[in-house]
Amino acid sequence: MHMRDIPFPHPTVHSQLEAEPHRMSGVDYKEARSIYYFTVNDLNGEPVSLEKYEGHVCIIVNIASECGLSKTHFEELKELHKRYAESKGLRILAFPCNQFARTEPGDRSNIKHYVKTLNLPFDVFDKIHVNGKDGSPLWKYLKLHQGGVLGDFIKWNFTKFIVNKEGQPVERFGPNTSPNELVDSLKKYW
Repeated sequence: MHMRDIPFPHPTVHSQLEAEPHRMSGVDYKEARSIYYFTVNDLNGEPVSLEKYEGHVCIIVNIASECGLSKTHFEELKELHKRYAESKGLRILAFPCNQFARTEPGDRSNIKHYVKTLNLPFDVFDKIHVNGKDGSPLWKYLKLHQGGVLGDFIKWNFTKFIVNKEGQPVERFGPNTSPNELVDSLKKYW
């Protein structure tokens, strides 16, 4: 089912969808029915509707280039992409964030440079906040549906959410869970 076929409970949201079906970044995250309701910016600052990922199992992760976990996580995320993007339709959506010990201090240009240097084959988006009043609506939605052990807030870099083919966040993993450890969980949703 396509997100536009899903009835909306709130008339304001419905009229907003009719006016701009692919530009829904202003939708209240509490009223969204899937990640497909959100629009985020890519590394060029251009809006990307997450409808693009409809029908795919996704990993959504917050990243930071200067974090101690970066090397291992980037290598394993690249490996997951290599093994499952083509064969199973896995999509990885990475969001740089500087909220944790300033481990992502770079601007858009710096981030583009390390994405190219590391040859990251998956989608990396514009830098965001994952917590607080300025937090990304997408990340507020993810946390609402997959809260953490000690609260809903994101505690560190490389928190990973698995999103099923219907756009629903179904599992959450902390920074200490390596991407390779997600394989058994991912298999449940293919």
